[in-house]
Amino acid sequence: MKKSGLFVGLITLDIIYLASLLPQTNQKLVATNYTLAAGGPATNASVTFSYLDNQASLLGILGSHPITELITVDLLKFGINIIDLDKSKSESPPVSSIIVTESTGERAVISINAVKTQAEINSIPSYILDSVDIILIDGHQMAISQIIAKKARAKNIPVVIDGGSWKPGFEEILPFVDYAICSANFYPPSCENQTDVFNYLQSWQIPHIAITNGEQPIEYISNNDRGAIEIQKIPVVDTLGAGDIFHGAFCHYILETNFTNALTLASHVASKACQGFGSRRWMED
Repeated sequence: MKKSGLFVGLITLDIIYLASLLPQTNQKLVATNYTLAAGGPATNASVTFSYLDNQASLLGILGSHPITELITVDLLKFGINIIDLDKSKSESPPVSSIIVTESTGERAVISINAVKTQAEINSIPSYILDSVDIILIDGHQMAISQIIAKKARAKNIPVVIDGGSWKPGFEEILPFVDYAICSANFYPPSCENQTDVFNYLQSWQIPHIAITNGEQPIEYISNNDRGAIEIQKIPVVDTLGAGDIFHGAFCHYILETNFTNALTLASHVASKACQGFGSRRWMED
């Protein structure tokens, strides 16, 4: 039976270039390839969750600007249920410009994220948690995420946070989190190293915590059991969206298996995604 996931956060248009190197000051650089796709942590996670034969709903702000059509067409290909919290918004949605370096697969990103597209709390639909099996929050719509996380706890719906980086307001969500999946760049206030981060998250009584670090092992604590999961060694073409894809796959697998198995299986999906250019190629292959 298909599971239903709610993904709350950022919706962007990603313009992705493949290049031999990053441009220097005043340099014009010709890319060797390019692609367009809907982007943002919650968005890419929702696409992955849907691709793994689930029903994904994406909650965020899209609006009515002509650029939104490009985003909508991409997401509808994957059967994403888009819940737009401000359909009347005429300004452009956030646009990310991304350069992927051919030799390393590393990416450089510039974007304004959701700074200018924050949703009002009274825009949350009353039905939003009906028949939802899992929720992912990426921290880019913090006000509505706080309300949804609290309601999810009351309904026993598991909440996952994508801790790509610390964002003010996360401290209001952490009491309701079941799974904190963070990157090595996630540093809450006063945290200076990975041990500090684990201790901080455990202080909020979060039972399952993991910190990813690219090709390095995933460190985790699950109900006070600590361990590490090795990452597959693969040829890397593009790391763009790998973390987002990891989170979407984790949301799928955690509904089927235990925490460490879900982390392992999600890492396999993310590794596969790194072997093709752009955030969608791995699905085509």
